[in-house]
Amino acid sequence: MSIELLNPSDLPTPTTYSHVAIATGTKLIFIAGQEPEDLKGDLVAPGNLALQAQQTFANLGRALAAAGARPDQVTRLGIYLVGYLREHQAIVQEARVAVFGDHKPVDVLIGVAALARPEQLIEVEATAVI
Repeated sequence: MSIELLNPSDLPTPTTYSHVAIATGTKLIFIAGQEPEDLKGDLVAPGNLALQAQQTFANLGRALAAAGARPDQVTRLGIYLVGYLREHQAIVQEARVAVFGDHKPVDVLIGVAALARPEQLIEVEATAVI
């Protein structure tokens, strides 16, 4: 499996993601939107984006491992945030780096009105190629 992440010279260079992911492999892994839930399915830290982001990305890492994939094999992330504000990017990025390190797959960050639970603030889905 190989993933080439690139930023074309005629586009601005982002700091937290890549514009293009070119993946070659034998298997695609699709991870459903991970939520800030503990092992019992209880929502953690209602109303606290930083703690919810940490739990969500940790859960995403566990889901990838269960599929036999590593974070550096992720090609795309979908990040959904309730009541998105620009300052939320730094909070999400800190939680993301804890799982992905320097790996910067393509992503989309979408502000939404609500998620599955009233006090849930974040959900993250992923696609990986192994």
